[in-house]
Amino acid sequence: MADIKINLLPWREELREQKKKEFLNVLAGVVVIAGGIIFAIDQFYRAEIDGQNARNKFLEDEIVVLDEKIAEISNLQTQRNQLLTRKKVIEELQGNRPIIVRVFDELARNLADNVFYTKLVLEGKKLDVAGVAKSHNRISTQLRNFDESDWFTKPNVTAIRADPNYGSQAQQFTMTVEQTTPQKEETP
Repeated sequence: MADIKINLLPWREELREQKKKEFLNVLAGVVVIAGGIIFAIDQFYRAEIDGQNARNKFLEDEIVVLDEKIAEISNLQTQRNQLLTRKKVIEELQGNRPIIVRVFDELARNLADNVFYTKLVLEGKKLDVAGVAKSHNRISTQLRNFDESDWFTKPNVTAIRADPNYGSQAQQFTMTVEQTTPQKEETP
């Protein structure tokens, strides 16, 4: 019988090459699929980031609009407060109009004999009075008249000096007095 020699080496080589090609094809497929998955995940997250950035931009724009509205509201409140202050001042002036007339009437009623005023200055509730009196006694009478008035309180002489231009005993004086509004009497 003849010896048959079979060489199995090329068959194994071919099988190895085929398995290697299959492995490389599977590996390439896995790499392509993994790359596709990574690309899809990357695109998903980029879309999510872009969407969040768009929402953030929208919120920032709305915040700017709201800040402008808040500034406008604050400005309107300031204007409102200024108008209310002006209205209050006008109402006080309207309400106090008869009071100043009454103050001048009381000044005339409380003027002592042989005393005359040379200067009257009203600052708030403080009334500065400058005048000339025939004597010291007339200045004292003027102080008592202010003290007894319902419209004046706290009379105080701040200066007295002789003034011979108006007589031998004439005195120039300055005094301060506070203007008040008498309380209305309650009727039972």
